Order: sequence, then C-alpha cells, then structure tokens
Amino acid sequence: MTPVTVRVPAKVNLQLAVGPLRDDGFHDLANVFHAVSLFDEVTASPADSLTLRVEGESIEGVPTGDDNLAARAARLLAQQLGVPAHAALTIRKNIPVAGGMAGGSADAAAALVACARLWGADVDLRPLAARLGSDVPFALLGGTAIGTGRGEVLTPVQVSGRFHWVFALADGGLSTPAVYAECDRLREARGERPGPPQASPDLMAALAAGDAKALGAALANDLEPAALSLRPALRDTLEAGRAFGALGALVSGSGPTCAFLADSADHAESLVAALTEAGVARSVVAAHGPVPGATVL
Repeated sequence: MTPVTVRVPAKVNLQLAVGPLRDDGFHDLANVFHAVSLFDEVTASPADSLTLRVEGESIEGVPTGDDNLAARAARLLAQQLGVPAHAALTIRKNIPVAGGMAGGSADAAAALVACARLWGADVDLRPLAARLGSDVPFALLGGTAIGTGRGEVLTPVQVSGRFHWVFALADGGLSTPAVYAECDRLREARGERPGPPQASPDLMAALAAGDAKALGAALANDLEPAALSLRPALRDTLEAGRAFGALGALVSGSGPTCAFLADSADHAESLVAALTEAGVARSVVAAHGPVPGATVL
C-alpha cells in the first residue's frame, strides 16, 4: 500500500440561520456553506496501528489524541469495514484552528477519503461523515450547498463564476457550543422566538447570477451577535473591512474569523494589505470560492 494524500477546503457560511433549540440539544439550521481555497492536507500511510501527527503554523489547541476528529473518522470507517484501524495520519494545517471555518471537520472528511483509499474500500462515506459532525458532510462535497437539519442534510446550490474573499484571523478561538449557548441566552434576554430557518432567496439569486455586490448585501449570520458578545474586538475588525470597501462582511460560522467579500482578486489583495496595516487581526489571507471538496492528490 502506498500513502494517500487528500486535500480538503475550509468553508465560509454565507448565511447561517439558526432555529430554536431542539430537544436533542442541537438547533435546526439553514446553513449556506461555501468552500474556499484555504486547504488542509491529510495523508494516510500504511502502519501497524493508528497514529496521528499534526504539522503547520498556529496548531496549538489541535488535539492529537483519541479525541481528534480525523482519528475518530479513521476508527469509525475501520469499524464500518470490519478492518483494523491501521494508518499513520499526518495533518498539514492551513485552515485556521477553532476559527469558524470547519478545519477539524475538513480533516475528518479528508481522513475518511484517505483511509478508504488506503484500505481499498469502495463505500458511501456520507452517512459516516454525518455521524462525525454537522460540517463533515459538506467538506466531502465542497462547492456551495444549503445544509438543513443540524447542517448535515445537503442540497447543492447553483453558482455562477468565482467569488473573492479575505479572511481576518483572530488570536485564539471560540468554542462553537459556547457561541450557540450565548445565541440562546441573547435571544431569551430579548424575548425572541425564532421560527423555522430558511435560506434567503436574495442570497440564492445572487449566487446564481454571480453578482458579488448582491451577495455581499445578502450575507447573514445569526451567530454573529453571540460571537461579538463573547469577543467584542471583532466589531473593530468588521468595521475596518467595511471601511476599506468590502462588499460584505460577517463573522464566519461561530467565529472568530471574519470574512470579507471583495469585487475582484485585485480588490482582495488591497483589502489584505489594508487590514494588515490596520492591525485588526493576527493575520489576513485572500482566497476564492467555490472550490471542490475532499480530493485525492
């Protein structure tokens, strides 16, 4: 057996509509996922046991034990196939850690694909992905899609052209459960009773038309007030991006990464330079989307 390397993208949530808390502790969502060109790579190599190594910058906080989602993915697949979970996994991180861009879920999806290829298995990975987490199925799919249920039920979305993005990466992360809990607390304090979440027709039309200006106006994230409550400094980051001409700005997912839509690749590069100079983020990077999901290299 030869090693298998899989490249997998980060995601930005173009819309994250959060419904009321369910009895199982999750929320119903209308989650418009968009895969962007920030990639992790996961390599699965032959081994006599399951091992894990994580490489890259700013990887503090990435679990390297049994609770790592990529390792859990390998064990789940092995259990499903009835084979030993023997693989040496190497994760090369480029997606921000705990940044609201689903890096851990992306690594789990990549591990499923890499181990399936390493072990010679031809199996539908989507049900296993859904068992691992709400964002894992989209990392397999890529492109742009609406996630319903708790985000794992995917419907691909028609997109014309390419969109250009800038991501401002913050120091430290935000706990996704903590952000959802803060969202519930803020809603209760305001007496809000959210209804069933739905994808925005304006957002769908902008994607189909490839209209960046209309897309920027339609970006929305119900978790953003909670992320700003827990990390008030993100307001300065969002305001700076808007002041520098971003077509749209929002906190990505549960944060703390802030996403800015540009009108061109050149505009994206100028936003990177301006936000870097302003000092409102740990680092700033440009990317584009949509891009494919987990892909064997």
